[in-house]
Amino acid sequence: MDLKFLDEAPTTAEREAVDSVLGPPESGWDGGTRQDTDLRYARGGHTARDQRDMLLPALHAVNDRVGWISRGALDHICRRLTVPPAEAYAVASFYAMFAMHERPRRVVHLCTDIACAAAGSSGLRDRMVERLGPPGSTEGGTTWHESPCLGMCERAPAALALQAGDPARYAVAAPAGPDDLDALAESASADGPVAPSEGNGHRPAVRTTYGADPLPGTAPEADAASAVPDAGSPDHVLLRRIGRVDPLSLDDYRAEGGYAALREALRLGPAGVLREVNDSGLVGRGGAAFPTGRKWSATAQQPDAPHYLVCNADESEPGTFKDRVLMEGDPFSLVEAMTIAGYAIGAQTGYLYIRGEYPRALRHLENALALARERDLLGTDIMGSGFSFDIEIRRGAGAYICGEETAIFGSIEGQRGEPRSKPPFPVEKGLFGKPTAVNNVETLVNVLPVLLMGGPAYAAVGTEKSTGPKLFCLSGGVRRPGLYEMPFGATLRDLVEAAGGMPEGRSIRAILLGGAAGTFVRGDELDIPLTFEGAREAGTSLGSGVVLVLDDTADLASTLVRVAAFFRDESCGQCVPCRVGTVRQEESLLRLRAGASPAQELPLLREVGQAMRDASICGLGQTAWNAVESAIDRLGLFSEDTHQTAAPGDRPATEEAR
Repeated sequence: MDLKFLDEAPTTAEREAVDSVLGPPESGWDGGTRQDTDLRYARGGHTARDQRDMLLPALHAVNDRVGWISRGALDHICRRLTVPPAEAYAVASFYAMFAMHERPRRVVHLCTDIACAAAGSSGLRDRMVERLGPPGSTEGGTTWHESPCLGMCERAPAALALQAGDPARYAVAAPAGPDDLDALAESASADGPVAPSEGNGHRPAVRTTYGADPLPGTAPEADAASAVPDAGSPDHVLLRRIGRVDPLSLDDYRAEGGYAALREALRLGPAGVLREVNDSGLVGRGGAAFPTGRKWSATAQQPDAPHYLVCNADESEPGTFKDRVLMEGDPFSLVEAMTIAGYAIGAQTGYLYIRGEYPRALRHLENALALARERDLLGTDIMGSGFSFDIEIRRGAGAYICGEETAIFGSIEGQRGEPRSKPPFPVEKGLFGKPTAVNNVETLVNVLPVLLMGGPAYAAVGTEKSTGPKLFCLSGGVRRPGLYEMPFGATLRDLVEAAGGMPEGRSIRAILLGGAAGTFVRGDELDIPLTFEGAREAGTSLGSGVVLVLDDTADLASTLVRVAAFFRDESCGQCVPCRVGTVRQEESLLRLRAGASPAQELPLLREVGQAMRDASICGLGQTAWNAVESAIDRLGLFSEDTHQTAAPGDRPATEEAR
């Protein structure tokens, strides 16, 4: 049947943006100028439909160039890809970073998530309301939004400014103070300079610019080493190059041992690589802790072809920033590791799905891919081995759910990023319905020392069930927040002491392990071993490595409300337990914070939490109750003797939730 298009013309800028991604249209059938021959026959339908996975890049191109996606731009994209407008609108409206209504070219995202909230982002929020009006206001040529975690928790609070144009421009302030926000709101204009700032605390403000052209007058980009307090430590394995090499130089990377692991992989052959990875005991670092060797072996054994590799770099868990540091400071290591993984599982194409709020990491990775291709380290006949493999980048657009291993497939394919029921599992039917291995950045980068050390030697590091080194994202009230590398088996106390402990006069009230989907532990439980098995025995979990320390001044009730609001916003809405449960959970917490009786509210809250855990399709709904449950049962929050109510002068609960 014929598709019903919108019959609205794109502007010249919108057309150029789409065509820069998809190439110029060949005929009137794919959005070009109608020729006489176009009246006689249709052509290109199958070819266009095979490009459905270019929908997300095309939407990004328009949003980056113009600042929003008009009906005319959407219609042009739909004609180019032969996608029904209703489906394209459903995809575009799924992502928080896309605007479907006209707005200013300049957008400021202020992080108000748990790490930034603990660092005082509420005062910055008030400043933005005073200066620009409520979130979403379009007065004065700038709009702003309260944002979930921006992945800069080690220097919270953080803000990100985006300026649409050709090219699009970006600027970051972290840690941000009131003057920094004023500067960001101005700096995103083409002629608005950003003056240096002294910051708002014990660390100087780090303001960075991204894109093809830096904003005039801005400070030099911050080195990824600024996120690693002990950068240069001889004990580092995964972080050993951070701060020592130029992340944009392939020669620097190779001088520090780069591509030695790939040469070893080509010497061993795919079966040998699988053997070493299995022998290493390496498990996934994204939270599920599934054995990497088993996943790769299962994918490699599938008779269906082609096979695909997906790197999940959509690092959106509040409190997590380890993958950002690796991609910004050592991007070639990820490219090399993905090449090895593709070789092991028999894939010729890998997709690197990176979150949209990481423009600097994106730029570094694009540079790394281009240089690797120039040196025959990526593409056809890599290192003369006869093995061909290439990597495509897909940029997310602000949807936490796309970090789920099946939702990421839908996003890459040009569908809504909604989780899929399992089985079938990704190793059987994953991306484009083909066998697929999905790993996050930290997991893949661990493959390099596995091959260089040998599987058994790698397994000797850490503990029997948790092998190798682990990255921990430490934020909150400690003296030196940042990214720390430790072997599995270190304790929470070791980690906190490595960060200099607590400032004088402060004590630990609680520690959140695993981010918003994790659990709280008390300040007197610092001897919990940081291993998967040790965390399970202690009734908690490591998750992706988030360690958020809350001191004795923290408002735990407000922290829980923010966690609940995060899950409510990020639920894809596909299943009722999560779609409804996250809303009911937040409502109950708001009532408790306002002074409702725990005896009345807690039974309902537990029932909602258990329903989400038991019946939700994916991990978002299944873990949305974890932090709340642990705060009630482990920390005693909302018990009769510790019940907190809203303090005088607090904003109304509904406003806080937004």
